[in-house]
Amino acid sequence: MKRKVVVVTGANRGIGHHLARSLVDAGRYAVAGLDQFDENLMAREVHSDALSFYQCDVTDRAAVEATVQSIVETWGRLDILVNNACLAIFGRFEEKDVEETRREFEVNYFGYVHMIRSVLPYMKAQGDGIIHNVCSGVGLTGFPGLHGYASTKGAIEALTRTLAMELKVYGIHVSIVHPPLTATRSAAPLGVPEEMMHDPSEVGRQLAARVESRRAVITPGFQTAAGLGLQRHFPGLMGRLLGKMTERARGSG
Repeated sequence: MKRKVVVVTGANRGIGHHLARSLVDAGRYAVAGLDQFDENLMAREVHSDALSFYQCDVTDRAAVEATVQSIVETWGRLDILVNNACLAIFGRFEEKDVEETRREFEVNYFGYVHMIRSVLPYMKAQGDGIIHNVCSGVGLTGFPGLHGYASTKGAIEALTRTLAMELKVYGIHVSIVHPPLTATRSAAPLGVPEEMMHDPSEVGRQLAARVESRRAVITPGFQTAAGLGLQRHFPGLMGRLLGKMTERARGSG
């Protein structure tokens, strides 16, 4: 059976790292892991023909295009893109430099756009492809101290739904991926105790099992889906509740 080629950005740490590892362990995929660093992704021996690391800054359009071309030259095709790379800079609106917010958009929004633009010609030529854009519930509810990150995730929600309509004619499916609150580097500024967050290795494994899903919205499990439903229907209420819970957890910690 020919392996599907999966590209994962932000693959050196957190959810992206464990997603890439789980895909390799499944034995059915060739995985291209993109990141600026590789100390975690390549830390131990893996199947060398199933995982390749590409040092790539997703904010650099030329670098992204060259990397995607190299991936296709190596494996002959590109089936699935998981846009996972992210940057979260904690800071109240009045205290935060606008350049920090601009940097968040460069990584979290335009990084996704660069990747999608680069894989699109190959997927169109194949007449098939899947693009997963990792989002966050704070893009629906807002969150104190994360206006930049939350804004980028809200923008990705709108981008994904738009592209799902535009690209369907080419046989390309575009999905929103919603992980739960996970103990990753981007979540660290929240100050939430790790015991209140999900294990990134488990979340990565669950999402790997759904990497070929063509559903509009993908979550790792029922609990996350239920929480997401509440966030969509009661964004203001859930945003205030999550903000207060986090402040309380930070205070007690």
